[in-house]
Amino acid sequence: MPKHPLLTLLTAPALFLLLACGGENREPGAEPAGAPTSARTDTLKAGSKVLQDTAPVQKLDVYIAGFHPMKDDPSHQMEAHHYCRQVNEDFAQCALFDGNTDAANLNGIEYIISERVFESLPADERKYWHPHNYEILSGQLVAPGLPDVAEKELMRSKMNSYGKTWHVWMSGTPEMPGDKLPLGEAHLAWSFNRDGEARPDMVQNRDRRMGIDPVEERRQRADLATLAKPQEGVGAIAGQLPGKGAPPGVVAKGSPGAQ
Repeated sequence: MPKHPLLTLLTAPALFLLLACGGENREPGAEPAGAPTSARTDTLKAGSKVLQDTAPVQKLDVYIAGFHPMKDDPSHQMEAHHYCRQVNEDFAQCALFDGNTDAANLNGIEYIISERVFESLPADERKYWHPHNYEILSGQLVAPGLPDVAEKELMRSKMNSYGKTWHVWMSGTPEMPGDKLPLGEAHLAWSFNRDGEARPDMVQNRDRRMGIDPVEERRQRADLATLAKPQEGVGAIAGQLPGKGAPPGVVAKGSPGAQ
């Protein structure tokens, strides 16, 4: 019997280039201040779509949904919709939006690097990069629309990786209304690393809309813990949010449990 095309893709490094979509829509957290577009502007947009090449954004062909707390104020949290391009085996770049509809607001960027590249960074640079193992092993990070087997392989490929994320617009969520425009300085975002740190209502609302079973997601990924290595930054926001415990495999580098 011929191999299913998806299974063929699962054996290739290009797995991360699978287009992920699906799940119920998440409307943006804010409607930007300003007047509706005019007929003139709409005409210019239509003409640009036909005549201009938008090759860079067409490469953003992977969709991942997760959550971010701000490192300087972890109580400020948001749902983050990542549209990414896997540039090579060690580096990906993502545009971040506050929703997954055509009205979503661009509110940040994230770069993702492998453990190997992270280890090459100088010590002063590493403080900007958050660890990903908890997001993966807890089931918080999901790829809506991908079959379970493909989603798991995608998450496997990101074990022990790190992200550098800047949010330039606190556009908010239904649980925490935001600004009408991108105001003030950019905020360095971080990752959750303990159960209970993320606002329960925020997580539950996302899971309900997208039909995600967090218990099942965690169960299906439990064996990925054998790949996990101690990571830097696991304790960066510890104690600033209620939270206790984590899935096996989420260990801070340098802690007594690290090997």
